[in-house]
Amino acid sequence: MNKNRVNVSLTAATMFADSKPHYALLDALRGVAALLVVFYHIFEGFSFAGGGVITTINHGYLAVDFFFMLSGFVLAYAYDDRWKTTLTTAGFIRRRLIRLHPMIVVGAIIGMITFIIQGRVQWDGTTVAFGAIIVALIAGMCLIPAIPGGYYEVRGAGEMYPLNGPSWSLFFEYIGNLVYALFLRRLSDKMLLGVVVLTGICFGWFAIADVSGYGMIGVGWTLDGMNFIGGFLRMIFPMSFGMLLSRKFRPVRVKGAFWICTLTLIILFCVPFLNKWNGVYEFCCIALIFPMLVWLGASASESKAMPRFYKFLGDISYPLYAIHYPLMYLFFSWLLEAEQHAPGETWAVAIVTYMGSVLLAYICLKCYDIPVRKRLSRIFIRKE
Repeated sequence: MNKNRVNVSLTAATMFADSKPHYALLDALRGVAALLVVFYHIFEGFSFAGGGVITTINHGYLAVDFFFMLSGFVLAYAYDDRWKTTLTTAGFIRRRLIRLHPMIVVGAIIGMITFIIQGRVQWDGTTVAFGAIIVALIAGMCLIPAIPGGYYEVRGAGEMYPLNGPSWSLFFEYIGNLVYALFLRRLSDKMLLGVVVLTGICFGWFAIADVSGYGMIGVGWTLDGMNFIGGFLRMIFPMSFGMLLSRKFRPVRVKGAFWICTLTLIILFCVPFLNKWNGVYEFCCIALIFPMLVWLGASASESKAMPRFYKFLGDISYPLYAIHYPLMYLFFSWLLEAEQHAPGETWAVAIVTYMGSVLLAYICLKCYDIPVRKRLSRIFIRKE
Protein backbone atom coordinates (compact mmCIF):
# COMPACT_ATOMS: atom_id res chain seq x y z
CA MET A 1 0.00 0.00 0.00
CA ASN A 2 1.20 3.54 -0.74
CA LYS A 3 3.06 4.78 2.33
CA ASN A 4 1.47 8.18 1.92
CA ARG A 5 -2.01 6.79 2.35
CA VAL A 6 -3.55 8.59 5.24
CA ASN A 7 -6.56 7.46 7.17
CA VAL A 8 -8.61 10.40 8.22
CA SER A 9 -10.37 9.94 11.25
CA LEU A 10 -13.16 11.50 13.16
CA THR A 11 -12.49 12.31 16.81
CA ALA A 12 -15.53 11.42 18.88
CA ALA A 13 -14.83 13.51 21.96
CA THR A 14 -16.95 16.21 20.39
CA MET A 15 -20.01 14.29 21.53
CA PHE A 16 -21.51 16.32 24.33
CA ALA A 17 -21.71 15.16 27.90
CA ASP A 18 -24.89 14.49 29.77
CA SER A 19 -27.72 17.01 29.54
CA LYS A 20 -25.64 20.20 29.32
CA PRO A 21 -26.82 22.34 26.38
CA HIS A 22 -24.61 21.91 23.35
CA TYR A 23 -23.78 23.70 20.14
CA ALA A 24 -26.05 22.19 17.49
CA LEU A 25 -24.16 23.68 14.58
CA LEU A 26 -20.84 22.24 15.76
CA ASP A 27 -22.58 18.86 15.81
CA ALA A 28 -23.69 19.43 12.24
CA LEU A 29 -20.23 20.48 11.07
CA ARG A 30 -18.79 17.36 12.62
CA GLY A 31 -21.25 15.34 10.56
CA VAL A 32 -20.46 17.26 7.37
CA ALA A 33 -16.76 16.58 7.82
CA ALA A 34 -17.48 12.89 8.47
CA LEU A 35 -19.33 12.66 5.17
CA LEU A 36 -16.43 14.41 3.44
CA VAL A 37 -14.01 11.93 5.01
CA VAL A 38 -15.85 9.01 3.40
CA PHE A 39 -15.78 10.87 0.09
CA TYR A 40 -12.03 11.42 0.53
CA HIS A 41 -11.48 7.72 1.11
CA ILE A 42 -13.43 6.82 -2.04
CA PHE A 43 -10.88 8.83 -4.01
CA GLU A 44 -8.12 7.31 -1.93
CA GLY A 45 -9.18 4.00 -3.44
CA PHE A 46 -9.10 5.42 -6.97
CA SER A 47 -5.58 6.79 -6.45
CA PHE A 48 -4.38 3.60 -4.78
CA ALA A 49 -5.68 1.38 -7.57
CA GLY A 50 -4.29 3.71 -10.21
CA GLY A 51 -0.87 4.00 -8.60
CA GLY A 52 -1.13 7.79 -8.37
CA VAL A 53 -2.09 10.47 -5.89
CA ILE A 54 -5.48 11.73 -4.81
CA THR A 55 -6.61 14.39 -7.26
CA THR A 56 -9.99 15.25 -5.73
CA ILE A 57 -10.65 16.51 -2.19
CA ASN A 58 -6.84 16.45 -1.90
CA HIS A 59 -6.59 17.79 1.64
CA GLY A 60 -9.34 15.67 3.14
CA TYR A 61 -6.87 14.36 5.73
CA LEU A 62 -7.04 17.78 7.43
CA ALA A 63 -10.44 16.75 8.75
CA VAL A 64 -8.70 14.94 11.59
CA ASP A 65 -7.08 18.19 12.74
CA PHE A 66 -10.41 19.98 12.55
CA PHE A 67 -11.99 17.31 14.70
CA PHE A 68 -9.21 17.44 17.27
CA MET A 69 -9.90 21.17 17.59
CA LEU A 70 -13.63 20.55 17.96
CA SER A 71 -12.81 17.90 20.53
CA GLY A 72 -10.78 20.31 22.63
CA PHE A 73 -13.43 22.99 22.45
CA VAL A 74 -16.20 20.70 23.60
CA LEU A 75 -14.15 18.88 26.25
CA ALA A 76 -13.41 22.21 27.93
CA TYR A 77 -17.00 23.37 27.55
CA ALA A 78 -18.54 20.17 28.86
CA TYR A 79 -16.16 19.37 31.72
CA ASP A 80 -14.02 22.34 32.85
CA ASP A 81 -16.46 23.66 35.42
CA ARG A 82 -17.43 20.20 36.66
CA TRP A 83 -13.98 19.44 38.08
CA LYS A 84 -14.69 22.16 40.65
CA THR A 85 -17.75 20.30 41.94
CA THR A 86 -18.21 16.53 41.79
CA LEU A 87 -16.31 15.20 38.75
CA THR A 88 -13.28 13.01 39.45
CA THR A 89 -10.54 11.79 37.14
CA ALA A 90 -11.85 8.23 37.41
CA GLY A 91 -15.37 9.43 36.63
CA PHE A 92 -14.17 11.38 33.63
CA ILE A 93 -12.30 8.36 32.27
CA ARG A 94 -15.36 6.15 32.73
CA ARG A 95 -17.50 8.62 30.80
CA ARG A 96 -15.04 8.86 27.94
CA LEU A 97 -14.66 5.08 27.71
CA ILE A 98 -18.42 4.61 27.63
CA ARG A 99 -18.74 7.28 24.97
CA LEU A 100 -15.93 6.09 22.72
CA HIS A 101 -15.19 2.45 23.20
CA PRO A 102 -18.35 0.59 22.13
CA MET A 103 -17.90 1.76 18.55
CA ILE A 104 -14.19 0.93 18.65
CA VAL A 105 -15.16 -2.65 19.48
CA VAL A 106 -17.76 -2.99 16.73
CA GLY A 107 -15.45 -1.29 14.21
CA ALA A 108 -12.80 -3.94 14.87
CA ILE A 109 -15.38 -6.72 14.50
CA ILE A 110 -16.61 -5.33 11.17
CA GLY A 111 -12.99 -4.97 10.10
CA MET A 112 -12.34 -8.64 10.84
CA ILE A 113 -15.43 -9.69 8.88
CA THR A 114 -14.48 -7.66 5.82
CA PHE A 115 -10.89 -8.93 5.98
CA ILE A 116 -12.12 -12.52 5.92
CA ILE A 117 -14.49 -11.68 3.05
CA GLN A 118 -11.49 -10.34 1.14
CA GLY A 119 -9.85 -13.74 1.49
CA ARG A 120 -7.68 -12.87 4.53
CA VAL A 121 -4.76 -11.83 2.37
CA GLN A 122 -2.28 -9.00 2.79
CA TRP A 123 -1.90 -6.39 0.07
CA ASP A 124 0.95 -8.42 -1.45
CA GLY A 125 -1.29 -11.50 -1.71
CA THR A 126 0.12 -13.40 1.27
CA THR A 127 -2.53 -15.43 3.11
CA VAL A 128 -2.85 -14.62 6.81
CA ALA A 129 -3.42 -17.27 9.48
CA PHE A 130 -6.68 -17.15 11.44
CA GLY A 131 -4.68 -16.94 14.65
CA ALA A 132 -3.12 -13.65 13.57
CA ILE A 133 -6.56 -12.31 12.65
CA ILE A 134 -7.96 -13.17 16.08
CA VAL A 135 -5.01 -11.45 17.77
CA ALA A 136 -5.52 -8.41 15.54
CA LEU A 137 -9.21 -8.39 16.50
CA ILE A 138 -8.49 -8.51 20.25
CA ALA A 139 -5.80 -5.86 19.91
CA GLY A 140 -8.11 -3.63 17.88
CA MET A 141 -10.95 -4.01 20.37
CA CYS A 142 -8.56 -3.03 23.17
CA LEU A 143 -7.00 -0.23 21.07
CA ILE A 144 -3.55 -1.82 21.27
CA PRO A 145 -1.49 -0.66 18.25
CA ALA A 146 0.40 -3.05 15.99
CA ILE A 147 4.10 -2.72 15.26
CA PRO A 148 4.81 -2.53 11.50
CA GLY A 149 5.66 -6.01 10.30
CA GLY A 150 4.46 -7.60 13.54
CA TYR A 151 2.48 -10.82 13.84
CA TYR A 152 -0.96 -9.20 13.97
CA GLU A 153 -0.24 -6.36 11.52
CA VAL A 154 -2.26 -8.49 9.15
CA ARG A 155 -2.65 -6.25 6.09
CA GLY A 156 1.06 -5.63 5.68
CA ALA A 157 0.68 -1.87 5.21
CA GLY A 158 2.18 -0.81 8.54
CA GLU A 159 -1.10 0.38 10.07
CA MET A 160 -1.49 0.63 13.83
CA TYR A 161 -4.94 -0.93 13.46
CA PRO A 162 -4.94 -3.12 10.34
CA LEU A 163 -8.57 -4.21 10.70
CA ASN A 164 -9.82 -0.62 10.97
CA GLY A 165 -7.09 1.84 10.10
CA PRO A 166 -8.68 5.12 11.25
CA SER A 167 -8.74 3.91 14.86
CA TRP A 168 -5.27 5.46 15.07
CA SER A 169 -6.84 8.85 15.74
CA LEU A 170 -8.86 7.46 18.63
CA PHE A 171 -5.61 6.15 20.07
CA PHE A 172 -4.39 9.76 20.13
CA GLU A 173 -7.83 10.94 21.26
CA TYR A 174 -7.46 8.76 24.33
CA ILE A 175 -4.02 10.22 24.97
CA GLY A 176 -5.47 13.71 24.58
CA ASN A 177 -8.26 12.97 27.03
CA LEU A 178 -5.71 11.77 29.61
CA VAL A 179 -3.51 14.83 29.05
CA TYR A 180 -6.57 17.02 29.55
CA ALA A 181 -7.68 15.24 32.72
CA LEU A 182 -4.22 15.13 34.32
CA PHE A 183 -2.69 18.37 33.10
CA LEU A 184 -4.41 20.81 30.74
CA ARG A 185 -7.58 21.31 32.80
CA ARG A 186 -5.47 22.55 35.71
CA LEU A 187 -3.78 25.34 33.73
CA SER A 188 -4.67 28.99 33.90
CA ASP A 189 -5.64 30.72 30.68
CA LYS A 190 -2.16 32.20 30.32
CA MET A 191 -0.47 28.87 30.87
CA LEU A 192 -2.81 27.18 28.40
CA LEU A 193 -1.97 29.91 25.89
CA GLY A 194 1.70 29.05 26.43
CA VAL A 195 0.97 25.40 25.64
CA VAL A 196 -0.86 26.41 22.46
CA VAL A 197 2.02 28.63 21.33
CA LEU A 198 4.70 26.04 22.13
CA THR A 199 2.88 23.13 20.49
CA GLY A 200 1.96 25.38 17.57
CA ILE A 201 5.62 26.17 16.96
CA CYS A 202 6.51 22.47 17.08
CA PHE A 203 3.61 21.54 14.83
CA GLY A 204 4.41 24.34 12.39
CA TRP A 205 8.02 23.18 12.15
CA PHE A 206 6.91 19.58 11.60
CA ALA A 207 4.49 20.55 8.82
CA ILE A 208 6.46 23.26 7.03
CA ALA A 209 9.81 21.43 7.17
CA ASP A 210 8.08 18.21 6.02
CA VAL A 211 9.78 16.25 8.78
CA SER A 212 7.86 13.08 7.88
CA GLY A 213 8.94 13.21 4.25
CA TYR A 214 5.35 12.62 3.07
CA GLY A 215 4.94 16.06 1.56
CA MET A 216 1.91 16.53 3.83
CA ILE A 217 0.92 16.38 7.48
CA GLY A 218 -1.03 13.14 7.01
CA VAL A 219 0.83 11.21 9.71
CA GLY A 220 -0.09 9.20 12.79
CA TRP A 221 -1.62 6.09 11.24
CA THR A 222 1.48 3.92 11.77
CA LEU A 223 4.27 3.59 14.33
CA ASP A 224 6.84 3.77 11.58
CA GLY A 225 9.28 6.68 11.32
CA MET A 226 8.12 10.04 12.66
CA ASN A 227 4.46 9.08 12.70
CA PHE A 228 4.02 8.86 16.46
CA ILE A 229 5.57 12.28 17.05
CA GLY A 230 3.60 13.73 14.16
CA GLY A 231 0.37 12.16 15.33
CA PHE A 232 0.86 13.51 18.83
CA LEU A 233 1.52 17.03 17.50
CA ARG A 234 -1.55 16.80 15.28
CA MET A 235 -3.59 16.02 18.37
CA ILE A 236 -2.10 18.24 21.07
CA PHE A 237 -1.90 21.53 19.14
CA PRO A 238 -5.47 21.75 17.79
CA MET A 239 -6.95 20.12 20.90
CA SER A 240 -5.30 22.57 23.32
CA PHE A 241 -6.17 25.42 20.93
CA GLY A 242 -9.80 24.30 21.00
CA MET A 243 -9.76 24.30 24.80
CA LEU A 244 -8.41 27.85 24.82
CA LEU A 245 -11.09 28.93 22.34
CA SER A 246 -13.76 27.46 24.61
CA ARG A 247 -12.49 29.39 27.63
CA LYS A 248 -12.33 32.66 25.70
CA PHE A 249 -15.43 32.17 23.60
CA ARG A 250 -17.91 35.01 23.23
CA PRO A 251 -20.58 34.65 20.54
CA VAL A 252 -20.75 37.02 17.60
CA ARG A 253 -23.70 37.77 15.37
CA VAL A 254 -23.61 35.64 12.23
CA LYS A 255 -26.12 34.49 9.63
CA GLY A 256 -25.79 31.39 7.49
CA ALA A 257 -22.94 30.05 9.60
CA PHE A 258 -23.64 26.43 8.71
CA TRP A 259 -23.39 27.04 4.98
CA ILE A 260 -20.40 29.37 5.34
CA CYS A 261 -18.50 26.79 7.38
CA THR A 262 -19.56 23.86 5.18
CA LEU A 263 -18.52 25.60 1.97
CA THR A 264 -15.23 26.67 3.55
CA LEU A 265 -14.41 23.09 4.58
CA ILE A 266 -15.19 21.81 1.07
CA ILE A 267 -12.98 24.45 -0.53
CA LEU A 268 -10.12 23.88 1.91
CA PHE A 269 -10.22 20.12 1.41
CA CYS A 270 -10.33 20.41 -2.40
CA VAL A 271 -7.32 22.73 -2.79
CA PRO A 272 -4.64 20.91 -4.87
CA PHE A 273 -1.32 19.89 -3.34
CA LEU A 274 1.01 22.88 -3.26
CA ASN A 275 4.36 21.09 -3.43
CA LYS A 276 6.90 22.88 -1.21
CA TRP A 277 4.20 25.24 0.09
CA ASN A 278 1.88 22.46 1.16
CA GLY A 279 3.07 22.50 4.78
CA VAL A 280 2.49 26.25 4.98
CA TYR A 281 -1.03 25.78 3.65
CA GLU A 282 -1.77 22.99 6.13
CA PHE A 283 -0.49 25.03 9.06
CA CYS A 284 -2.53 28.08 8.02
CA CYS A 285 -5.68 25.96 7.78
CA ILE A 286 -5.20 24.49 11.24
CA ALA A 287 -3.83 27.53 13.08
CA LEU A 288 -5.91 30.27 11.43
CA ILE A 289 -8.97 29.07 9.52
CA PHE A 290 -10.17 26.16 11.66
CA PRO A 291 -10.34 28.31 14.84
CA MET A 292 -12.52 30.81 12.97
CA LEU A 293 -14.82 28.03 11.78
CA VAL A 294 -15.19 26.68 15.31
CA TRP A 295 -15.91 30.20 16.62
CA LEU A 296 -18.52 30.79 13.90
CA GLY A 297 -20.11 27.41 14.51
CA ALA A 298 -20.35 28.02 18.23
CA SER A 299 -21.75 31.53 17.70
CA ALA A 300 -24.64 30.51 15.47
CA SER A 301 -28.03 30.11 17.03
CA GLU A 302 -29.91 26.91 16.26
CA SER A 303 -31.89 27.19 13.04
CA LYS A 304 -35.60 26.52 13.48
CA ALA A 305 -35.69 24.99 9.99
CA MET A 306 -32.85 22.51 10.48
CA PRO A 307 -32.54 21.19 14.06
CA ARG A 308 -33.34 17.60 13.05
CA PHE A 309 -30.84 17.83 10.21
CA TYR A 310 -28.18 19.09 12.63
CA LYS A 311 -28.97 16.28 15.03
CA PHE A 312 -28.79 13.61 12.34
CA LEU A 313 -25.40 14.83 11.16
CA GLY A 314 -24.05 14.96 14.69
CA ASP A 315 -25.47 11.57 15.67
CA ILE A 316 -24.15 9.77 12.60
CA SER A 317 -20.67 11.31 12.59
CA TYR A 318 -18.88 9.09 15.10
CA PRO A 319 -20.47 5.77 14.04
CA LEU A 320 -19.74 6.66 10.41
CA TYR A 321 -16.10 7.24 11.23
CA ALA A 322 -15.85 4.10 13.31
CA ILE A 323 -17.20 1.63 10.75
CA HIS A 324 -16.75 3.07 7.26
CA TYR A 325 -13.14 2.13 6.59
CA PRO A 326 -13.57 -1.67 6.64
CA LEU A 327 -16.02 -1.15 3.77
CA MET A 328 -13.36 0.94 2.05
CA TYR A 329 -10.99 -2.01 2.28
CA LEU A 330 -13.53 -4.06 0.35
CA PHE A 331 -13.85 -1.27 -2.20
CA PHE A 332 -10.07 -1.04 -2.60
CA SER A 333 -9.84 -4.80 -3.01
CA TRP A 334 -12.54 -4.79 -5.67
CA LEU A 335 -10.75 -2.02 -7.57
CA LEU A 336 -7.56 -4.08 -7.61
CA GLU A 337 -9.13 -7.39 -8.61
CA ALA A 338 -9.45 -6.48 -12.27
CA GLU A 339 -7.07 -4.45 -14.39
CA GLN A 340 -9.81 -2.10 -15.45
CA HIS A 341 -13.42 -1.40 -14.57
CA ALA A 342 -15.85 0.55 -16.68
CA PRO A 343 -16.34 4.08 -15.30
CA GLY A 344 -20.06 3.53 -14.85
CA GLU A 345 -19.49 0.31 -12.93
CA THR A 346 -16.79 1.90 -10.78
CA TRP A 347 -18.97 4.83 -9.80
CA ALA A 348 -21.95 2.58 -9.14
CA VAL A 349 -19.89 0.51 -6.69
CA ALA A 350 -18.45 3.70 -5.16
CA ILE A 351 -21.94 5.12 -4.55
CA VAL A 352 -23.15 1.84 -3.05
CA THR A 353 -20.07 1.80 -0.79
CA TYR A 354 -20.69 5.39 0.28
CA MET A 355 -24.39 4.99 0.98
CA GLY A 356 -23.84 1.57 2.55
CA SER A 357 -21.37 3.14 4.97
CA VAL A 358 -23.94 5.73 6.05
CA LEU A 359 -26.70 3.14 6.38
CA LEU A 360 -24.54 0.72 8.37
CA ALA A 361 -23.43 3.55 10.64
CA TYR A 362 -27.05 4.50 11.33
CA ILE A 363 -27.97 0.89 12.10
CA CYS A 364 -25.01 0.56 14.47
CA LEU A 365 -26.00 3.82 16.16
CA LYS A 366 -29.61 2.85 16.78
CA CYS A 367 -29.29 -0.87 17.39
CA TYR A 368 -25.96 -1.04 19.21
CA ASP A 369 -24.23 2.18 20.24
CA ILE A 370 -27.08 4.00 21.98
CA PRO A 371 -28.46 0.93 23.85
CA VAL A 372 -24.98 -0.19 24.96
CA ARG A 373 -24.00 3.25 26.21
CA LYS A 374 -27.26 3.60 28.11
CA ARG A 375 -26.70 0.23 29.74
CA LEU A 376 -23.09 0.99 30.67
CA SER A 377 -24.03 4.43 32.00
CA ARG A 378 -26.63 2.93 34.33
CA ILE A 379 -24.03 0.50 35.68
CA PHE A 380 -20.90 2.62 35.92
CA ILE A 381 -21.85 6.30 36.07
CA ARG A 382 -22.74 7.63 39.47
CA LYS A 383 -23.95 11.11 40.34
CA GLU A 384 -20.87 13.32 40.28
